[in-house]
This record gives sequence, structure tokens and C-alpha cells, in this order.
Amino acid sequence: MESVYKVIEIIGSSQSSWEDAAKNAVEMASRSLRELRVAEVKELDMRLENGRVVEYRAKLRVSFKYLPD
Repeated sequence: MESVYKVIEIIGSSQSSWEDAAKNAVEMASRSLRELRVAEVKELDMRLENGRVVEYRAKLRVSFKYLPD
């Protein structure tokens, strides 16, 4: 049987690391999306306040199996 996959972008955040930001994004997405397949980190950035890092952010492309209703 052939499969079709949909790809979306999500952004996760963490106060401790980019790895945690990416993990948080995938874990949150998995709550509403079924059959996640691949998560690819596309971009990393930080939010700053007064010259200090206050948040790490990771932008990911996530693919999941398309299941028509």
C-alpha cells in the first residue's frame, strides 16, 4: 500500500537548551498528530533580554502519515 506524508513546521522553546526546545516541540506535536515519522531541525535561535539568553528556540519540519477521514 502506498503512503502519503504531510510536512509542517513547528517551533519549540526551552529555558535550558536547543535540544530540549526540539524535544518539547516534538512531544507537544505528538499529542495531536498521529504517526509522526521524521523531525528535522531547520533553524536555532535564542530570545534575549538585557543581553542575556532567556529562551532557546528550535524550528523543526515534522512529517506525519496522511490518513484521510
